[in-house]
Amino acid sequence: MDSAPHNVTRADLVELTRERTGLSRKEARKVVETILQIVEDRLRAGERVKISRFGTFTVKRKHSRRGRDPKTGVPVTIDSRRVLSFKASQVLKDLVAETDGACRSVGSSAISARSSYSIRRTSHK
Repeated sequence: MDSAPHNVTRADLVELTRERTGLSRKEARKVVETILQIVEDRLRAGERVKISRFGTFTVKRKHSRRGRDPKTGVPVTIDSRRVLSFKASQVLKDLVAETDGACRSVGSSAISARSSYSIRRTSHK
């Protein structure tokens, strides 16, 4: 049987960025943190974040509604709130379906291994 799937962490993203771009660990961390911060800022502002070939993050508003306390069964009002939604692009869906668990069996190093659009290594002067 397969073991539990690996969770890709920020540290993993930094390390993969460092390996694929040739940046130092410090530079790679700054790139990853900057991208994540931009996405977070735009979502907080209520904007849609669409990353081509990956997917779209949106913030949706849920209106207040009537619900029940699960312990007591007493009716309660559930306040309106904003929720995060993600819709994967068809390209990402196809890549995930195509790999059929290949990433699980070999760990985080296989992430995007089958994608022909991986980050290209650049030389730094």
